[in-house]
Amino acid sequence: MSFEFDRDPWFPALESPKTQTLRALRRSANDERSLLVDSTMLYAPRSGGVKRYLNAKRAWIRGERPDVRHTLVVPGERSEAKDGLVTIHAARLPFGDGYRWPQSVAKWADFLETLSPSVIEAGDIYTPGLAAIEAGQRLGVPVVGFCHSDPASLAALHFGEWAKKPVEKRWSRTFKQFDRVVAPSQFIANRLLEAGVQDVVCRPLGVDVDTFRPDRRDRAALLRRLGLSPDKRLLVFAGRPAREKNIDVMIDAVNRLGDPYVLLLVGAGAFCQPTERVLCLDYERDPKGLAKVLASCDAFVHANHREPFGLIVLEAMACGLPVVGVRAGGVAETVNEQVGQFAHSTDPAHFAEAIDALFERDLPTISAAARSHTVRRFAWDRVFTDLCEVYAELTGDPAFSEPVKSLARVH
Repeated sequence: MSFEFDRDPWFPALESPKTQTLRALRRSANDERSLLVDSTMLYAPRSGGVKRYLNAKRAWIRGERPDVRHTLVVPGERSEAKDGLVTIHAARLPFGDGYRWPQSVAKWADFLETLSPSVIEAGDIYTPGLAAIEAGQRLGVPVVGFCHSDPASLAALHFGEWAKKPVEKRWSRTFKQFDRVVAPSQFIANRLLEAGVQDVVCRPLGVDVDTFRPDRRDRAALLRRLGLSPDKRLLVFAGRPAREKNIDVMIDAVNRLGDPYVLLLVGAGAFCQPTERVLCLDYERDPKGLAKVLASCDAFVHANHREPFGLIVLEAMACGLPVVGVRAGGVAETVNEQVGQFAHSTDPAHFAEAIDALFERDLPTISAAARSHTVRRFAWDRVFTDLCEVYAELTGDPAFSEPVKSLARVH
């Protein structure tokens, strides 16, 4: 006689983590509100823009769309469900900065199917994205593919041009299966078009302008923490220590400029040796802590000319920082001459010239323009209102686009 304990509701302690989680999800499915599910592997303890986008979306939907639930499905150390966050066990990637790689599309799709969502948004083309497509087909619900990166260009950068075409073909093949494709910038929309993906909707990301704001500035305290004198011109970059970020360009540029310029790398200096010209701080998990560091610097520098969007650039500008960047990629769509300075290329000499040119201008005026520009165009409320219109169009569900009726009924 055998017992299938992982299926027996009378022995929950003997159930597998997957079964326990699925059971919890089935109980939550009794909530009759519309459900948006985000499925991605781009969510880890040290994640950057995608994680902040998803966390901001969860908070906004909770406050602005009371007839919509939001659940986030991501890899984790164990399979469990709690407060709208479902983690599915997946192994950590070696040298992956905390990211995990789920292997079973079918297993992931089971979790998504059990949730019974109204619409699914996939944040990548890997296991979570493929599972979203499968679950959408099982349930007959629309699936949105949000393109947060250009894996073909990254493959070419890391492995050589030979790797670009195979990755691009898979990228294109997967995105053609989504019911709607969303890109955060025209740059990424054009890359998708080049790969053969049609009818891409461009929806820029945004920034929490209440968290990232100029009045968090405490320059004197940051200078003391770094051991710097008040006459220094403090440049900052925050992000992952990834090759495509061109951190070496920024380091070379500041070394060319010399005193009084100093570059502060936040989370990006893992493989850099600190010098008198280049200083490093650890990854800052707390958004308010990051905002305080950013606001206390003098300018933000960003040398990635293939940046899909650059959420950190918006966060810096929301803190009142002018930006030095390259007129290319997604950054060229969020930064203009009124809020920063463009380098002619990623050549360190050109980047150094742009930094020096910025400090010859009226920095207080540029800082004020950066803040105003970000609040006007990129506050999360505007971004998520527009994105919810995409969900409403696909589902035909007014709960995504009519908060006033919902609020009236609740009260």
